[in-house]
Amino acid sequence: MSARLTPGDEAPAFTLPDADGTEVSLADHKGRKVIVYFYPAALTPGCTKQACDFTDNLDLLAGAGYDVIGISPDGPEKLAKFREKENLKVTLLADPDKKVLDAYGAYGEKKNYGKTYLGVIRSTIVVDEEGKVEHALYNVRATGHVAKIIKDLGI
Repeated sequence: MSARLTPGDEAPAFTLPDADGTEVSLADHKGRKVIVYFYPAALTPGCTKQACDFTDNLDLLAGAGYDVIGISPDGPEKLAKFREKENLKVTLLADPDKKVLDAYGAYGEKKNYGKTYLGVIRSTIVVDEEGKVEHALYNVRATGHVAKIIKDLGI
């Protein structure tokens, strides 16, 4: 389990397959701000709500200079199903090895109903045009989170 990122940190570089199996890198977005959000599993209620909220606000975010990337441990096939079923417009990336999740501090110990286990920590990292962490939010709620980000970013 790696340390959480803080503003000013260099955002860890990554290249992961999207829902179509096409490799996408953080470096592809150099010169734009990127909202990278980590979620536990495609096609689950909370993750669907969050992905739909990002999709519904994508034009607003893009207009303010932000790209949005969602990362989960799901494989590309499941991400493709998720995208089609929910008409998602955000870029969804597969991290089945959890290497990127770990590098961003979005995988680790969680507690639920008194049990401790390892899992995806719902997190959002805002990366600036230079590849530095601008905001690092951990243990976020699926519902209402996108509205909070928009407010925090002053969009």
